[in-house]
Amino acid sequence: MFVSRGLVVGFTVALAGLALTGCGTRLNRAPVEDRGTSSQSSAPSAGAQSGVVVGTPIKPLPGAENAGKPGYYTVKPGDTLIRIGLESGQSWKDIARWNNLENANLIEVGQVLRVVAPGAVSQAVASDTGVVTRPVASSSVTPATPASGPVPPASAAKPGAPAASGAVVAAAPVPAAPSAPAAAGGEDDLAFIWPAPGSLIAGFDEARNKGYDIAGKAGDPVLAAADGRVVYAGAGLRGYGNLVILKHNNTFLTAYAHNQTLLVKEDQAVRKGQKIAEMGSTDADRVKLHFEIRRQGKPVDPSRYLPAR
Repeated sequence: MFVSRGLVVGFTVALAGLALTGCGTRLNRAPVEDRGTSSQSSAPSAGAQSGVVVGTPIKPLPGAENAGKPGYYTVKPGDTLIRIGLESGQSWKDIARWNNLENANLIEVGQVLRVVAPGAVSQAVASDTGVVTRPVASSSVTPATPASGPVPPASAAKPGAPAASGAVVAAAPVPAAPSAPAAAGGEDDLAFIWPAPGSLIAGFDEARNKGYDIAGKAGDPVLAAADGRVVYAGAGLRGYGNLVILKHNNTFLTAYAHNQTLLVKEDQAVRKGQKIAEMGSTDADRVKLHFEIRRQGKPVDPSRYLPAR
């Protein structure tokens, strides 16, 4: 009887020990990592291993076949049609028409645009800012008498045109244009005048300041530096505020930035010395006129073209 009870007690103790050992094993068990069929099922296909993605081919961007050709421009990040026009010496409307753009606000990085008139590509030359044209002959704009009535806002453009802003009032009478010597350098050079009478506060620097900054008071007149046609009037170009761009011929553009009021509209012909805007501080740290002369789209030092004063 004593022996049997001892055996029972011993057997009971042994079972308890096994139970504790089993519990300890479960608490310290290592994590499970399945290296069997699941890894095989997630293996990449032969196409993925070779870098080939099976699917619908990517459609080339418009004009891709013309990339690198004279007379064409490849859109870069941050570009707008207005900026491309300024840097190629063209009107953004002409570029939109040449490329059959239904919405001029929708251009894509990598898209290739024609930036010279059809038939003029053979005259194209490279520049630091893109591809521009060397004109065959001068085509100065014939001036027109300023409108006597109110000028519609620049923002009232055709559907799909880049947004334009800035107050627009009636065009002012054309003042007498001071005489200026013609700049040397070619048959397309013009006799420019100073666009404002204020002092020069920042000169030309190709890397940091692409023109002249001229001091003045809010509302001071801003004058057209030469006869031309308005190819842009609005505030769609970052860093320029309310901006007017004039095209004078196939070679020259001038730009007038930071105005508080615009007095002209796009496609309007203007005369040298005509008041086209009022000085302001839009997108600037002070009241001033930022004035640029661009030859075939490239900014040039205005001192080469403006009369001494």
